[in-house]
Amino acid sequence: MRDPDGLIARAGVRGDPNQDQHFLVDDRVLDRLPTYLEGAALEHVLEIGGGTGGLTDRLLSAADRVTVIERDPRLAAFLTDEFRTEREEGRLTIIEGDALSLEYPDFSASVSNLPYGVSSEIAFRLLPEKRPLVLMFQREFAERMVAEPGTPEYGRLSVSSQHFAGVELVETVPKEAFSPPPQVESAVIRATPREPEYEVPDEEFFLRFVKAVFTQRRKTMRNAIRNTAHISGLEDPDAVVEATDDDLLSKRAGVVSPSTFAELATIAWEVGR
Repeated sequence: MRDPDGLIARAGVRGDPNQDQHFLVDDRVLDRLPTYLEGAALEHVLEIGGGTGGLTDRLLSAADRVTVIERDPRLAAFLTDEFRTEREEGRLTIIEGDALSLEYPDFSASVSNLPYGVSSEIAFRLLPEKRPLVLMFQREFAERMVAEPGTPEYGRLSVSSQHFAGVELVETVPKEAFSPPPQVESAVIRATPREPEYEVPDEEFFLRFVKAVFTQRRKTMRNAIRNTAHISGLEDPDAVVEATDDDLLSKRAGVVSPSTFAELATIAWEVGR
């Protein structure tokens, strides 16, 4: 395996916190990341944010084919040269560009150390693809993804993430595993695609409705529904309130389960639009 510090030295770069660049240099963490896919399809693994290639090198050992998206032109050029043999063998593709706007190739799984500043946007491009994911986030963000109703971390991110997949926090990663060290601890999430245990009338509306209500998480559901119609797109929030059980309306969003949100969104879809 390539030494991550050696890769940084050959690239002639330093991570730039202002550009959200923190290179993962801990060999043990790098070695573990591909193993979290646990038997998932490894025909074509997508890596977003290749950096200097420490994770890319490990993925090439585990997968049939790897595609890396890297927005920094210097790093994309370095990866292109460093992994010339793998590219010529047809096992590696390097794409220079912004993962927020590029169209993703058809991939079987993704393992990525995401740039933290855009991790939410990228995660919600990946999750709807319904592919196995192993993703590195800020620890606080990861804890919110896996949170259960009634806990302080539970919120819109929890409901939205768990709508697309079973998500679990598989490892916390200390600051010292990166160069330069970030200000916060990190964590690795494994997302296993599955259908939710409930049905929604319209997925886009469901996610927008959840987002709207959580903007007023300190309010009762009754008030949150009425106060956020401009976000959810409801024409008649009062009709939704009238059609909903009083016990649920007296609760706050932070204790409402995803399945109950689905029931409420169905009522909203049917009577409130």
